Amino acid sequence: MLDAAAFPAALMAWDPNHLPGGASRRLIRTREAALEVSRRAVEDQLKICGRKRDADVYELFLSQKDLTEVIDLSRFKKLKYLWLQHNKLQGITFLTRNSCLTELYLNNNAIFEIKGLHSLPSLHILLLHHNELTNIDATVKELKGMPNLKILSLYQNPLCQYNLYRLYIINHLPGIEFLDQNQVTEKERRSMITIFNHRRTHIVQSIAFQRRVDASWNPRAPFKQKPSQRVPPDFAFANNVDKTVFDDPEDAVFIRSMKRSAMATTSLNWDTVPTREEKYLDEKGTEPQMLTVTLR
Repeated sequence: MLDAAAFPAALMAWDPNHLPGGASRRLIRTREAALEVSRRAVEDQLKICGRKRDADVYELFLSQKDLTEVIDLSRFKKLKYLWLQHNKLQGITFLTRNSCLTELYLNNNAIFEIKGLHSLPSLHILLLHHNELTNIDATVKELKGMPNLKILSLYQNPLCQYNLYRLYIINHLPGIEFLDQNQVTEKERRSMITIFNHRRTHIVQSIAFQRRVDASWNPRAPFKQKPSQRVPPDFAFANNVDKTVFDDPEDAVFIRSMKRSAMATTSLNWDTVPTREEKYLDEKGTEPQMLTVTLR
């Protein structure tokens, strides 16, 4: 166990800037070897495609080359399609001046950040599934610099464990049409507005009869009280009630009941309707009678 005095020295040992001379040289040689592997892979692809000028290179297929580093590709100004899936890349620092790139395949790597992708405004398809992306905010910040991005895949990354991951991506990247191989639906867009854009939700829900009303709710704002209505000075309560005093309360109840509105119901008196046998014997009249009941 390290004591307090030895802790700074141990910390410096893990800092790449304070590595011993031999370890630092080995690290530099390892990176140079990785870049040399990448350079040879690029040159091999150029020979296969028969491209002699950098301006004629429109696509590069560098998949499954065990690449841990990639050389700077800024010399390919018209590069549009780049395949780098199934390698061992950890970052993306080699795409800084490839503004014509429209399709980029980086799935199945070990990428933990995508810093630098915001410089690709023409990108239309970006596959990043099966990587090590953990910071959803930093990822979205880089992806916002791609106004033409329509197809995006991020599944099988740690950031997908975010509770509202899919709606969060749709909210910050409204131009996305396909996310993780599934089309973005209108229901998802409405749900996204409800969850992340409260103000717009209030506006949409408050539109009625071609007029917008204030439907927002502020928990700190006082309640709006309706103005009280004043009673006219000449108003007298219960003017429609007979104020005659009766000695017997039953008389008052009777008079009150007679002043109520009458309700009459009319129905057929089935007792006057003859049965089949009575019709045959002609014991009752053939005309049925109606029965009217009046209630107050």
